[in-house]
Amino acid sequence: MQIKKSIILRFGFLYLGVAVLAVAILGKALYLRVVEGDRWEEVVEEHNNKDIVIDANRGDILATDFRKLACSVPTYRIHMDMRAHGLIDEVFNANVDSLSYLLSRFYGDRSERTFRSGLKKARADGKRYYMVHPRRISFTDLKKLKQFPLFRLGANKGGFIPKKYENRKLPFGELAARTVGSLYAEKDLGGRFGLEMAYNNSLKGLAGISTRTRVSGNWVVEEQIEPIDGLDIVTTIDIGLQDVAESALLHQLKQYQADHGCAVLMEVATGKIRAIANLGRTPSGKYIEKYNYAIGEATEPGSTFKLASLIVALEDGVVQLSDSIETGKGFCYFHDRKMTDSHPGGYGTLSVREVFEKSSNIGISKIIFDNYRDDARRYVNRLYDMNLKDPLGIEIKGEGMPMIKYPGEKTWSGVTLPWMSIGYELQQTPLQILSFYNAIANNGKMVTPMFVEAIQHHGEVIEEKQTEVINPSICSLETIEKVHELLVGVVENGTARNIRSKRYQIAGKTGTAQIAKGTTGYKGEGGKKHQASFVGYFPADRPMYSCIVVVNEPTKKGYYGNVVAGSVFKEISDRVYAQSFEHDDVKTEYEVELGKHQPYSKGGKKEELLAVLDEVGVMVQGQEVEAEWISTSAREHDISLKSKSFPSGIVPNVKGMGAKDAVSILENMGLKVIINGVGRVKQQSMTAGQNYRKGSTIYLKMS
Repeated sequence: MQIKKSIILRFGFLYLGVAVLAVAILGKALYLRVVEGDRWEEVVEEHNNKDIVIDANRGDILATDFRKLACSVPTYRIHMDMRAHGLIDEVFNANVDSLSYLLSRFYGDRSERTFRSGLKKARADGKRYYMVHPRRISFTDLKKLKQFPLFRLGANKGGFIPKKYENRKLPFGELAARTVGSLYAEKDLGGRFGLEMAYNNSLKGLAGISTRTRVSGNWVVEEQIEPIDGLDIVTTIDIGLQDVAESALLHQLKQYQADHGCAVLMEVATGKIRAIANLGRTPSGKYIEKYNYAIGEATEPGSTFKLASLIVALEDGVVQLSDSIETGKGFCYFHDRKMTDSHPGGYGTLSVREVFEKSSNIGISKIIFDNYRDDARRYVNRLYDMNLKDPLGIEIKGEGMPMIKYPGEKTWSGVTLPWMSIGYELQQTPLQILSFYNAIANNGKMVTPMFVEAIQHHGEVIEEKQTEVINPSICSLETIEKVHELLVGVVENGTARNIRSKRYQIAGKTGTAQIAKGTTGYKGEGGKKHQASFVGYFPADRPMYSCIVVVNEPTKKGYYGNVVAGSVFKEISDRVYAQSFEHDDVKTEYEVELGKHQPYSKGGKKEELLAVLDEVGVMVQGQEVEAEWISTSAREHDISLKSKSFPSGIVPNVKGMGAKDAVSILENMGLKVIINGVGRVKQQSMTAGQNYRKGSTIYLKMS
């Protein structure tokens, strides 16, 4: 027993000694890195300066209008080569005093005497890479220092060596920060996430090399390979729309004290992402772009998935929109599990159309369960055919994997089918759900979301990105037309009546899902958690944009998708619609196809346009329209006219209009107009879609 205690004691001392040694080594490493890092960097440079790597300038990440979303701002740390070939004693001694004086005034934290003493000692020691001061300075300050004594003589005669450091900046702060991305602290590692990571090879450029050889005891430049600057990435992000999306989302997250949320705006035809906001709450209660929820967070979507279930049933012909479904008193059982509707007392008998508009869980689940319980594979295969089990394959890393169970898997149970039909026991990311709805707006064509439009070098386009088609037709056009009617009905007659617009129609679907929390299920700590969502497209008669808004874990005032998420959607769509000048002047690819249509004409005053069109012999359809201002649509044999309205209290978009028309519209709305230049309106000082006070002044820049 005594021997055992002795052995244990010895091992204890041994382990203690190893632990103390490990702590000492770690402490020394930290000390060398943090405290003496600059000094050892100087030593490394001094002994490894035969081949000097010349860093390339990293390319910029640009918005669609070429404003910078991410750019490199260089800073510099000043060093001196005290053994530079041309730095002779006479030159050094004649200039060291005045240099020390100017350095003291420039940096402000050391005396002239301190600088002079350091410089002379470095000269006596023959330092090859003496750090004049640890502070990094801007390019503007660097230009000032280049005029100082000795420094103005350059590297060979004055020993002047400015070391460049790249600092990555986001000029617009948090706007789309998770999508734009960031860099690792160690620059050689490149991008950490987002577009910085996805396009790291294009952005980083190619480093150059300065090769030096020793001649008569001095290093002389023998060969230099110039660095090649990185390429610029032109994104699809519209800064104005991004700001609208982020502001609307932030307001709602604060109001409902939600944990996090996201909002994405996509162009229907191209898949270009015009705005993507991802905001999460920090422990201090502030909301920041801390994770790309739209791309990376796969959850049970809830009611927004009901569209997919109904498409399956319509494609297979097992229901018609006019069929009746008995939903009873608001609850029913599938085996031993109870399903409920949100409406107290139930809806009773509903048509299939009403089932969707009112988002009846019982109605949708009965349609799927009654028609597919004997062949669940047929239902799931239809979902698979619509690419709902496949990732989108976007360039940004970290996409959440979609999950749709298949009959026969271990997790498939007797209640999987009815619950899957209403958006549970499966997972989708917000961007995946949006892409599915975008396909409905795009007549069945599913496209890959685009984040980059082009890659360029010093303004010259190197590569132009094209829209990629995932599935040319997720279902028949007949079914597309039917579900389009249903989605419009949700906003006009159903659960999203609160976001109806008098100016344009919205098509979409609300979603309110309970959130499962690991092993605690749907009733975790603090009670049930919810995810509110709304996804759709607008204007419904000619879809141009699709949008999804998801708000997770709202804790105050409510959690239903129509209010919590739908209100954000409405604010975004209102601003986008107003900025596009009612969308009537937007040319479609079909309208401008050469040789098939009449000449394209912008809208304007009806009387003046009719006179011009009559003069050039163009047939006109819609002359009976009673309106002062009209829009035009070029067709194969004629030009169609529609009335154009300008809602009071909201600034219209007059970009592209002539001065006469723009001034007439704006002054009639009570605004004072100041014009700069001639031609058509290129810029307007007040953003289209914003509210204004009568008597306010708007500035128009013409081109």
